[in-house]
Amino acid sequence: MSNLSLYPVLLDGDDVYKKREEIREYFHNTFSLFEKAFEVLACDDIFYKKSERTRHPMIFYFGHTATFFVNRLISMNIIKERIDTSFESIFAVGVDEMDWDDVDSSNYEWPKVQEVREYRNKVRALVDDLIMTLPMSLPIKEDSPMWIIIMGCEHERIHLETSLVLHRQMPIDDVKVVPEFSTCKHSGNAPVNELVEIKGQNVTLGKDKDHHLYGWDNEYGTHEEYVPDFHAGKFLVSNGEFMEFVKSGSYTNEKYWDEEGLEFLRTSKSTHPIFWINEKSTYKYRTLTSIIEMPLNWPVEVNALEAEAFCRYKSEMDGSGYSLPSESEYRAIYNSTALQDIPDFHESQANLNFYHFASSSPVDEFSFTTQSGDSIYDVVGNVWQWSRTAIKGFDGFKVHEAYDDFSTPTFDDKHSLILGSSWASSGNLIMKHSRYAFRKHFPQFSGFRYVISNTHDEAEIDIYESDELVSQYCEFQYGDTHFGVENFAISCANIAKKYAVNTTKALDLGCATGRATYELAKTFDEVEGIDFSVRFVQVGAKLKSDGFVAFHSHEEGEHYINKKVTINDLGYSDIREKVSFWQGDACNLKANFNSYDLIIATNLIDRLYNPRLFLDSVDERLNDDGILILTSPYTWQESSTQKELWLGGYKDENGKDVQTIDTLKSVLGAKFELLHVQDLEFVIKETKRKYQHTISEVSVWKKK
Repeated sequence: MSNLSLYPVLLDGDDVYKKREEIREYFHNTFSLFEKAFEVLACDDIFYKKSERTRHPMIFYFGHTATFFVNRLISMNIIKERIDTSFESIFAVGVDEMDWDDVDSSNYEWPKVQEVREYRNKVRALVDDLIMTLPMSLPIKEDSPMWIIIMGCEHERIHLETSLVLHRQMPIDDVKVVPEFSTCKHSGNAPVNELVEIKGQNVTLGKDKDHHLYGWDNEYGTHEEYVPDFHAGKFLVSNGEFMEFVKSGSYTNEKYWDEEGLEFLRTSKSTHPIFWINEKSTYKYRTLTSIIEMPLNWPVEVNALEAEAFCRYKSEMDGSGYSLPSESEYRAIYNSTALQDIPDFHESQANLNFYHFASSSPVDEFSFTTQSGDSIYDVVGNVWQWSRTAIKGFDGFKVHEAYDDFSTPTFDDKHSLILGSSWASSGNLIMKHSRYAFRKHFPQFSGFRYVISNTHDEAEIDIYESDELVSQYCEFQYGDTHFGVENFAISCANIAKKYAVNTTKALDLGCATGRATYELAKTFDEVEGIDFSVRFVQVGAKLKSDGFVAFHSHEEGEHYINKKVTINDLGYSDIREKVSFWQGDACNLKANFNSYDLIIATNLIDRLYNPRLFLDSVDERLNDDGILILTSPYTWQESSTQKELWLGGYKDENGKDVQTIDTLKSVLGAKFELLHVQDLEFVIKETKRKYQHTISEVSVWKKK
């Protein structure tokens, strides 16, 4: 299996043409390997089944990674034309069980599998051509168009692994053996686990922007910490070691579970790990495509809640304090073995990158030697290792504009880091600096290694939004008013109330952090807030689910003040169930976003990559007598909208100034009656002594 998956492309070099060929080979390897994973499904009918209720049918994931390439290339103005607007809408978002993920299949009309295969072939051809023709210089930097191509490859490799997890959860009759994905054939009794001492050390996490390997935004920046001496399990916890926890009845004993764990236990009604099968009190083991005798010396695969429960159980049994390692403690283990990062690390040394197997393997097979001369196994590979660290950005963290919702939605204290990679990990997933986090109840190819340490992590009581742009919008929508200018979101909602003919359902498009969505709910029975950026959407969703919004308000230099507003303070407690929030592209919304009595697009049209796509079809989403409200300061800029797609702010072929309102009248006039135009000012605080004072033009239109 050594040729199944390639190592990632280095970003540096001195031969551009050779680098293009390397990227091209890596792209096709990624694309083909992903499609190979879907050959595991027994027939095309299985593509329309779900592995569990919180997930989409398999057809979604099959289309998602290809549409990712197109959607990111469009948003970054690298290409102008879509391949299939429908596919690039329905396959766009909905993979992480977030409040704004829509996994209700009744809202989708899934295409035929063959149609998606043909679509993927078109995307393959498009990307292949771009790799050989896009402007490129070495080293490849974050602002390079080629970075987006590599981003698409690494995104697909993430979904290669997570799709295999979903396939493994399908009924055994729904999958078939694929020769390229071979299961490890050897197993035995579980080794007796013991503890290995890891010497105290200074740990530095994070990598520099000039690193020679691709990275996701959360990997950059710096975190420094001294890790005192601690002890770590010599082996990953095996099926055999975990077996006593299950057979003794301790797995279902509520005293070993915290509040979140108890919710999982009661909801799932689980009595053993997900890939164990109880047959007449004998446990068997589910691989990707088969059921085998329990391999006792393979690592147990559990979610973080199960791993934590086991640590509490073992602590009681042994009279010691076992826990999962922190991110820094894991790095201390990594450092203590003097492991090299790829490409210097050879994949034969561990069970990863599909090199050995398409399954786990014995926990006592791949050893590494610490600086003290002790052996410790599976430092990388075999299965991921849950940590006790909730992911957050390092000092200096900055989102990448091409994928601004990759990391920040997980900075919610609900996503724990998994470390070390698995047999199905490849690409960025097997790099030293990779950082991936999942909700604690998620099944992955993940197990754990316990530690005994004296390090106690401080829990955060409130999580204050530290993303500077999002915090600025939180201040704008939920903070103080300035210079006598009323809250813009409230003013917009009041205009909507004045002109609404019917009040059943409204859409707040470009909702940002959601204040107007809630204000509209005072008038309408149902309001949906949609924004392209999850960074914004999650604020309104958090206000609904957690009852508060907390953020940093910039004062001066590095000085910030913390602010917190609650749903009770805002007077929204009685209307919170009337609102919902979704991620979406205004130029290519899913078909189920329709039947609105009012649509308000707030300061949006001059930030769309193609505003005509929105304007030409918005009437189809409105009921009869529906109202459309547009607000915009008309600050057209090429970084958001290519100049040939501007609606105003330029001279026509006759040298005449083109005004946006005149273009709106021309575009909307056949379908809408213009009811009202007015100026509406707003103020955005940048710092205590610097503010943006802007005037938006509001136009109100009634569908004819």
